[in-house]
Amino acid sequence: METGSPHDTGTADAQGTPTPVTADVPAADAGTEPDGGTEPVWRALPPGLLTMRRLLLVVWLGLLTLATALVPGLLAGPAWGAFAVLPLALLLWGWVMLERNWRSWRYAERADDLLISRGVLWHEETVVPYGRMQLVEVTSGPVERHFGLASVQLHTAAAATDATIPGLDPDEAERLRDRLTELGEARSAGL
Repeated sequence: METGSPHDTGTADAQGTPTPVTADVPAADAGTEPDGGTEPVWRALPPGLLTMRRLLLVVWLGLLTLATALVPGLLAGPAWGAFAVLPLALLLWGWVMLERNWRSWRYAERADDLLISRGVLWHEETVVPYGRMQLVEVTSGPVERHFGLASVQLHTAAAATDATIPGLDPDEAERLRDRLTELGEARSAGL
């Protein structure tokens, strides 16, 4: 169970004690365990991704709300305009679900691999070994660029372990790309 901000806490251990999620780890310290333990240092996604996704939700469901209110209202009478309540309910549900989904995304750089964790109902954790990476891309579409975001796409020899980290700050995405490429080249040299 996650509580508080994704920048403050992560998942709870067996005793219910929150496991910290660190969002602002300096690049030199990324992936190191603060207490020398085996727990990775998790990094959360920036809040700009949540803002972008919520704006897209409002735009699309706002148009749907107008359509469901105006078209039946004009054709069949004002009573049918009440169908606009359905997209509004969907908007409220989506607003909450987008935040839960955003909080579930995190990643951690370890010595030999990259961990990506996501999912609310179906939790998924992907482990991408540095030595198996073939290509690391940074992409940013027009909406992402407007919000100052970029995504990192990892391609490996096995398509099942390909992974994406969405909504990163462009500087962090480039740093991550460069680091993963460097580590991938170093680990694959022995293959």
